[in-house]
Amino acid sequence: MKTNFSNAQLVLPHGVESGALSIAGGCFVALDRDTGADVEIDCEGDYLLPGLIDLHTDNLEHHFNPRPAVRWPFTLMAVLAHDWQMLGAGVTTVLDSLSLGDYDTAGARTAMLNAAIDGVTAARAAGLTRADHYFHFRCELSDPGLLPIVDRHLGNPALRLLSVMDHTPGQRQWKNTKLYRDFRRKKGADVWTDEEFEVYLEERRANQRDHVVPGRARIGRAGKDYAVQIASHDDTTIADVDESHADGITISEFPTTMEAAQRARDLGMKIVMGSPNVVLGKSHSGNVSALDLSAAGLLDVLTSDYVPTSLLHAAFILGEKGVPLHDAIAKVTSTPADILGFADRGRIAPGLRADLLRVRLVDGQPVIRGIWVDGNRAA
Repeated sequence: MKTNFSNAQLVLPHGVESGALSIAGGCFVALDRDTGADVEIDCEGDYLLPGLIDLHTDNLEHHFNPRPAVRWPFTLMAVLAHDWQMLGAGVTTVLDSLSLGDYDTAGARTAMLNAAIDGVTAARAAGLTRADHYFHFRCELSDPGLLPIVDRHLGNPALRLLSVMDHTPGQRQWKNTKLYRDFRRKKGADVWTDEEFEVYLEERRANQRDHVVPGRARIGRAGKDYAVQIASHDDTTIADVDESHADGITISEFPTTMEAAQRARDLGMKIVMGSPNVVLGKSHSGNVSALDLSAAGLLDVLTSDYVPTSLLHAAFILGEKGVPLHDAIAKVTSTPADILGFADRGRIAPGLRADLLRVRLVDGQPVIRGIWVDGNRAA
């Protein structure tokens, strides 16, 4: 079936143009109105832009653990609810980002992670998902339960990205231990006395001493063995960035300081930041503002992190801040596609996969009015 879209603002790799386009056979076929179309859509001046590509969303876990003490028992329903939420946010290609480690849960988290990975894999194979799902395994190097989980799933063909992280309180993202303590209290109802918190901190530091170095080496080997890219996570100092670069890492995800981001740029690394940081105008954990990085030319990719709808919104906010709209949209489409090796998508161009969003600005906010995945209308 051939579909024509007319009277649109086309967000193309080189700019935004008024015009039309045609899709057929799952691909963009022309950047004009083709003859003999089965469906004609007047876009009424709305934007047409590529489907979003999200390389880091925590959203899947929210459907398996909707409350701190609740484990949702129906895997397929959790996966499909997540899938619809991502699609509704305009994300047509998603890397489900799972934080691997058992986190002192006596196996409960390991079981959840295995179920989530197996569930997405099965739903994807059965054609039940609307968005195109892949995996980003975030490897908590300080967690003793990490490596058994990693080893179980490394051969999954949907694995596209590994990242190495160390959330030991007192450094990187959680250099301020008071912020960490407040975060844990709000998120997981973890309440410590001062004495209990000091014991907890020492336990975490002991795990860091025992597990980070061998874990980092194991993930590095896995990336090479399975030809999967590796990102660093929460680099804070120049030394952090230099360590990542020395390990062959080319993606700096969520650097926490301007200094770390600048060093990553100097070394040719791609810089990824969370779109909630843009929408809120600041980091929720007191780290560097993504808007400040953008103004300094130190922002390559946005990712939804913990709010799926923030991805599209953040791109348009960057446009309001002076970034040309096609460049802002590239941060959530073509640039992540290039980084992840998706050569068939991320741009509106003849021959590429027709993942497409129709978007209208309402009170300055982007509202999705139509979604096409692989040429088929999905919403």
